[in-house]
Amino acid sequence: MIYKNDCTLPREYIEQLTEQGLEGLPDMIRVLVNQAMQIERENYLQAKPYERSENRRGYANGYKAKTVKTRVGKVAFDIPQVRGGGFYPQALEKGLRSERALLMTLAEMYVQGVSTRKVSAITERLCGTQVSASQVSRAAKLLDEELETWRNRPLGEIVYLYLDARYEKVRQAGSVRDAAILIASGVKRDGKRSILGISVSLSEAEVHWRAFLEELVKRGLHGVQLIISDNHAGIKSARKAVFTGIPWQRCQFHLQQNAGQYVPRVGMRTEVAEDIRSIFNAPDRETAEIFLKKAVEKYEDIAPRLADWMEANLPEGFTVFAFPRAHQRRLRTSNYLERLNQEIKRRTRVVCVFPNEQACQRLISAILMETNENWEYGRIYLRMESS
Repeated sequence: MIYKNDCTLPREYIEQLTEQGLEGLPDMIRVLVNQAMQIERENYLQAKPYERSENRRGYANGYKAKTVKTRVGKVAFDIPQVRGGGFYPQALEKGLRSERALLMTLAEMYVQGVSTRKVSAITERLCGTQVSASQVSRAAKLLDEELETWRNRPLGEIVYLYLDARYEKVRQAGSVRDAAILIASGVKRDGKRSILGISVSLSEAEVHWRAFLEELVKRGLHGVQLIISDNHAGIKSARKAVFTGIPWQRCQFHLQQNAGQYVPRVGMRTEVAEDIRSIFNAPDRETAEIFLKKAVEKYEDIAPRLADWMEANLPEGFTVFAFPRAHQRRLRTSNYLERLNQEIKRRTRVVCVFPNEQACQRLISAILMETNENWEYGRIYLRMESS
């Protein structure tokens, strides 16, 4: 392996790491984050220290000490202050929210006595410290208030609405059950994505979905032009009741997976998958319907159940053809929510079994809130001028 000499850290930091090794990481993190926060304050004030500037929007007001528990131990930071308030450095706060939620979820399992002894060891390894019941209670209250405010924030115009669900193990009345986590996301008029809401329940039935969608509408969700989801019966009934008349795009990825149930022989699966892909990749709906007709004729004798299923179900994946061509690739499936679910799974599998629905909702809400912030300040997902 060839190592490049392209390190941009100041030489004194490298020397410090050389002398202290991993034990020097807490102090290194302190120095680097402190510098990042100072730069962030300068950007906020639009002026450097003692600089005269017409664009200045305030004045620095010293520092406030704050000790944070991290995975490398306790680190004491100097939080830059601004006269009159209104500033808090994201360099410190961003990313710690879901870590705190994970800490509290694990600790809550330990405190309630429903976890194994291994959970205590995991808590110490991940967070660098043991947590008492009183600490959990105080921290959980503050975080829950913040997450509750985010979950109930006002919504606005959402052009494309994505719906999906995943499951987590939750303990209830002495037994472990699968809890459904409903997630709604959308593309706003400015082309950026937004996570709109989350709901945790021990059912994915229509009544749960309907209550979830009605709550989104109460919070101001409007302007939806297309709904993208799979064909779960609960979603289907709820969206028809709450979003009557709004076009629906059945996720093409899930459609292709569903087709496998009707393929009579394993050796046919590759061929069937290619035929379905060619249908969905057609340049327009008319061509897709021609390809579908040919596929139905091809399989009606050798796989009649498959032919009947294709004729009845594949057209539900054609709705996207009525929308701008530049948008179609990202409206065909709910795959970006699938990727989001994978990230959630990566963070929740450490817990294995949540002690209750509240603990599950707390951790997943923190992950989604953090993701939503990244989307808010990230790249545009769709160029809406194409619509």
